[in-house]
Amino acid sequence: MADHKDVKIYTLSTCSHCSATKQFLNECNIKYDFTDVDILQGEERKAILDDIRKINPKCSFPTIIIGDKVIIGFKEDEIKEALGL
Repeated sequence: MADHKDVKIYTLSTCSHCSATKQFLNECNIKYDFTDVDILQGEERKAILDDIRKINPKCSFPTIIIGDKVIIGFKEDEIKEALGL
């Protein structure tokens, strides 16, 4: 199991692709941190969106960071490959 890579996902609470990504990571027993960006407010939300734009200029969701690899959208094959599954 590839638990050694840090996994961070930026999501929207209402996004079906974001939910599918979380479910997939849960099914693979992968630990991850996530931020539901649409629930944040004010400066915190602005700061997170600025961070996301640095790695994903379109600021689309989910934005998935696995180690140093960035995956935009729920792409199961790319996620598995990045995790070494």
